[in-house]
Amino acid sequence: MRGILYLARAYLATALRERITLFWFLVFPLFLLALLAAIFGNVGQTTSLTFDIAVVNLDQGSAGRVDFGALVAGTFRELSQPGASGKEPLFRLHEPGSGDVDAAAYLASEIEALKVGKRAAVVEIPVGFSDALVAAAGGSTVIEEAEATARVIVHTSGGRTSSDMALGIIEEVLVGVDKQILTQLGLFDAARTVVVGRQEVGSEDRTLGYVDFLIPGVVIMGFFVAGLFSVPGTILFGRERRILRAYWVTPLDVPRFFAGFSLGHLGLCALQFACVWLLGRFAFGAHVNLFQPLPMLYLVLSMVTFLALGFLIAALARTPNAGMAIANIVNMPMMFLGGLFYPTGSMPPALRVIMMANPVTYLADGLRASAGVSTASFPVVASLGVPCAWIVGCAIVASLRLKWDVGR
Repeated sequence: MRGILYLARAYLATALRERITLFWFLVFPLFLLALLAAIFGNVGQTTSLTFDIAVVNLDQGSAGRVDFGALVAGTFRELSQPGASGKEPLFRLHEPGSGDVDAAAYLASEIEALKVGKRAAVVEIPVGFSDALVAAAGGSTVIEEAEATARVIVHTSGGRTSSDMALGIIEEVLVGVDKQILTQLGLFDAARTVVVGRQEVGSEDRTLGYVDFLIPGVVIMGFFVAGLFSVPGTILFGRERRILRAYWVTPLDVPRFFAGFSLGHLGLCALQFACVWLLGRFAFGAHVNLFQPLPMLYLVLSMVTFLALGFLIAALARTPNAGMAIANIVNMPMMFLGGLFYPTGSMPPALRVIMMANPVTYLADGLRASAGVSTASFPVVASLGVPCAWIVGCAIVASLRLKWDVGR
């Protein structure tokens, strides 16, 4: 046991003495966190989301009754006004002006703006909307046609995250408008509605910003880079320069060398994690809590997964240069298609195939979900099972192909 601990200490001391290692595995993650948090995180505070939407009312109202089209448009107009405390409004509203007499042409222009990303959504209140609502409520003989017309049409842009988020909010707004319309028509029965009580679980009177989303990604990136470059580099350079051969003439065997090497690597990852968390917490006011059982499980699993990946690269490469080449080839795709720095929900299908096979995707998703930063995209079984499958696969290949010495 003493030899294992001595080797782990020697690994850490060597890594911290090398300037390149010190920069890429400690300084660079801190620099990246500081840069992205300063640019996009507003120093750890949550920024208000304001969506550019257009509301086009093609309805002319209903004779003798409430203009329901104007009611819908007015609701969105209210939500586009700044709050009493100067808070940014939920929507930045675009409507036809007094000179825009052709509402249909204005609608077409706004849909074109939606296609090029200038709008998050376009809300269309169709012609005959109010009459259709009255007909549907009064049991008209053309009830099916009336119900089809009595619908607000929301145009969105498929594949854009902002458009998907705006749609969810607009749907919630329209639920409230629906209640007002039913009340106006005399069809809303408050006694028959289901009262929903809202209770936030785990709330600590705090808000989560981009920096809270970013910290788990930067932590995993540090583990990933350390495993991808440090592990095969140390083994391959040590083998080529016959440094490892010096170990084999001592009582230290391969299993104990592996244990000491792995323990030292995990210590380096733990130091990375501590530095990143401290910077995010005290420099940028992050509130994400990673010191819980499940997040800690994902952190340990991340360390072991990328350690195994490093041994896989060392097993596949014959020379140090080949190992670095393989590491560089897989580095960028796995890192940027793993959702470390931004959500990956709107990726093209071809890239989603790589993303779904990427252990980084599951580790980042599981860590953020377990820490309460975001909603999980995968079940816990998948976010834990896929990295474990990578560990087993890498371990099998490494045990069969990895050569610990030039003469072996």
